[in-house]
Amino acid sequence: MLPTRVQRLFAPDSDAMALAGLFGEAGHELYLVGGSVRDAILDRAHEDLDFATNARPEAVKELVGPWSDALFTAGELFGTVSVVKGGHTYEITTYRSEVYRDESRQPSVEFADDIETDLSRRDFSVNAMALRLAPDVTEPELVDPWGGLADLGAMVLRTPLSPEISFGDDPLRMLRLFRFQATLGFEIDAAAAAAASAMSGRLTIVSAERIRDEFSKLMTAPEPSGALRGLVDSGLAAEFIPELPALGLAHDPHHRHKDVLAHTLAVVDKTPPELVIRLAALYHDVGKPETREFGPGGSVTFHHHEVVGARMTRRRLRALRYPKQIVEDVSQLVYLHMRPHTFKDGWTDRAVRRYVRDAGHQLDDLNLLVRSDVTTRNAKLERAIQRRIDELEDRIAELREREELDRLRPPIDGNEVMAHLDIPPGPRIGAAMKLLLEHRIDEGPYSPEEAFELLDQWVEEGKI
Repeated sequence: MLPTRVQRLFAPDSDAMALAGLFGEAGHELYLVGGSVRDAILDRAHEDLDFATNARPEAVKELVGPWSDALFTAGELFGTVSVVKGGHTYEITTYRSEVYRDESRQPSVEFADDIETDLSRRDFSVNAMALRLAPDVTEPELVDPWGGLADLGAMVLRTPLSPEISFGDDPLRMLRLFRFQATLGFEIDAAAAAAASAMSGRLTIVSAERIRDEFSKLMTAPEPSGALRGLVDSGLAAEFIPELPALGLAHDPHHRHKDVLAHTLAVVDKTPPELVIRLAALYHDVGKPETREFGPGGSVTFHHHEVVGARMTRRRLRALRYPKQIVEDVSQLVYLHMRPHTFKDGWTDRAVRRYVRDAGHQLDDLNLLVRSDVTTRNAKLERAIQRRIDELEDRIAELREREELDRLRPPIDGNEVMAHLDIPPGPRIGAAMKLLLEHRIDEGPYSPEEAFELLDQWVEEGKI
């Protein structure tokens, strides 16, 4: 019995068969390729399909232009035309082989004329299978010259040609090797693992954007810790996230059974598979090696590692070209992840307001990160920390019932401050608004009349 998704591909009314008709009538070949075939065989969801053809990009555009809802040609230089139809994106790529020049960040592309050559240049055998599509084909015809089906059954990641050739063609495949380990749960072939270690320095010619996108997919896998450990052991991590292997050299006295790297990987697995919180989990203790100090009796401290870590996180994510909002959100989570541990004597209203204000829209993620950060084998200690977070969340809920906790702001705005003090816009207005907000956080809600009285008092005291 064929997997349901394979059957759907060959349904007469499917987009795949519509494309097969267009290409077949024009005398061109069309194959479903890559991850689309792999996932169809595994009966996994893969809405956006990838196709390969012997037609050159100009011919592809002429064929699919009238049929598609939209056409994108940003990848045409590399033989790829992207088609949008019915809300789905289909990539149609001319058979090709590609080889990176020694110092180039872009591949030089040569088109091929047969599907076997095209498949030989793909990353892994499980992605080097193809299903032939043609108007007269009603049953799947699998093209599998590199044993991808067998490797799929064995759950192993192996390159079609030698891994040295495959990783030389595109060094990003070394990172993709570990991404597929994380997302598919497959084992890595010994030859591929050895080649990745030997060629790890080659990753430096790949653009930061491509590395970022591949790494983000790895980080949102169900349990990425094994793949992350592989990145460290292979030397690949040192090429684009060097802070991670550095964690293996630092030992945390609060996690005696783990070095900081082992603790970090455990925290990553405990967090939800969402990019921001996963990156924050990966970097939450990154400042520890830099802040490590030794005290009497061999004790170790990491004072203010969250401050140093936030700065390091911001620098690294910017280097990987993450969007500004992600950089700020992840850095802020790293900066705040120790905050709940500083209030061991209970949560005052003032402390709760400040915590909610500083966490902002990341409040839930911050609490999740703090909970996930507990990896101790000491059950009593773990219960104590979790109770502390329970208490914090209860106090937040209580305060929300009494006041507008999520929109902390003074009862008057800047225009009212200028009118009352009879001064123009400038630094004094900013100072006044900051003091009014601090008073709101410290003392709770207050009236406009009280705000005006405070302004007068601060003017007399020379604060504004």
